[in-house]
Amino acid sequence: MRTLIILTFLAVLVMAATCYESHESMESHEHYYPFINRRRANDFIQADTRLGAITQERIRERTKAPHERQREMCEDYYPCELYAYRHGYAAAYKHYFGRRRTK
Repeated sequence: MRTLIILTFLAVLVMAATCYESHESMESHEHYYPFINRRRANDFIQADTRLGAITQERIRERTKAPHERQREMCEDYYPCELYAYRHGYAAAYKHYFGRRRTK
């Protein structure tokens, strides 16, 4: 019985030590008002830089380099892709599509 009381008392002490909420966690202003205004939230990101980067990415997506377009054509055609694994994409494109003449 005596050991049960001692173990219960130790369990209460451990629980009190681990569940104690210090005053330091209450110091932040987020505890009282968790939301910040929009101006402070966006201070670290410049809108012009972000929009410029998005615009540049869209331009790069629209205008691809010729070798990239050739590689995509070769990847879509299975024999060309197999040839490219052995000889490279430039040689494979020349082998399968290089003889084409457009009018």
